[in-house]
Amino acid sequence: MTAPVRVWLNRTYAENVFFIDLLRAAPRPVHVLATHVDPDSPVIAAADLGALEPDGLTAEAYVEFALEFCARHDVDVFLPRLHQLAISLRRRDFEALGTALVCPPASAISLFASKVDGYRALDAVGLPTPLWRQAGTASELLAAVEEIEATGSAACLKPASGAGGEGFRVLTREPFNLGRLAGYVDARVQLDQVLGALERSAAPAELLVMPYLDGPEVSVDCLAEQDGRVLAAVGRTKQGRRRGFTVDPAYLEPARRLVAEFGVGHLSNVQFRHERGTGRPVVLDVNTRPSGGLHQLRMCGLNLPAAALELALGARPSLPAADELTLGEYTLVSAIQAVLPRQSAAPALERLDGAERRPAATVAV
Repeated sequence: MTAPVRVWLNRTYAENVFFIDLLRAAPRPVHVLATHVDPDSPVIAAADLGALEPDGLTAEAYVEFALEFCARHDVDVFLPRLHQLAISLRRRDFEALGTALVCPPASAISLFASKVDGYRALDAVGLPTPLWRQAGTASELLAAVEEIEATGSAACLKPASGAGGEGFRVLTREPFNLGRLAGYVDARVQLDQVLGALERSAAPAELLVMPYLDGPEVSVDCLAEQDGRVLAAVGRTKQGRRRGFTVDPAYLEPARRLVAEFGVGHLSNVQFRHERGTGRPVVLDVNTRPSGGLHQLRMCGLNLPAAALELALGARPSLPAADELTLGEYTLVSAIQAVLPRQSAAPALERLDGAERRPAATVAV
């Protein structure tokens, strides 16, 4: 009987319980290990073995912990999210232990860790980007906002680094009023408040200022070899609750070119929105990791986590052709899924400092 492939997911998003489901649908048996600082993480509960990892480590110290964890648990394949760059820089050390990394080369991770550096690189090779400006001071922000507003668009800002929409704000010139206290909190912030905060700041900020691009988003999930040669790419269209799949070259061709040009190997995601007026797709963001919605591709007949596992193990994954995919639309429903500790884990949850605790049933939303 073939021994299960031991796959480790370090600190990651709750939605990756679905990623684990897809790994278990791989052609070979897998044993999933998951670590987190939250003992109630759904990913820990869904894994065959869960462990509480140390918190507050520097990136370099975390890599040492990761190397020791891989050696102690005979990890065959490691899919890092936390400290991805520092881990990728030590790829050879992991390979010396017999652990394959499922993450892009450090050069690609480093480039797209900064949205400013990423946009500059995309512009340099002629890939489509929106109007964007870097702002670190109040005068730079005001000049950028005025330039964007002159095109008829509202301006928005976000930090030059970050993930998952962290720090995203839509700038408004409307004064604050009591109506803003009704209903749900939104992403709008008064321009004069941000300008005042920048004027009072002792150090320049690192902000990216862009037009607010509403309308549909297309998120292209990619699987590529280590050097960026694309093996599969499918777009997921998103507008409100409505979702769908697309293989439209308007999205897939720039995504494939981007992945190949910058060597974004293994699993990645390229997000597009559309310019106001022209409707031209432009690159909104580049994620050098699997997207949270990657599992939705199972509905079109594609299991990229299982294919990435095969690729990491040196096998050529079997992937359906574009004309074999089911390219329908669907509606996203917010659902609750109970995640119970795996019975095979002994103990179900391990603390790395020696203490043990079995998690209660976990609910993932």
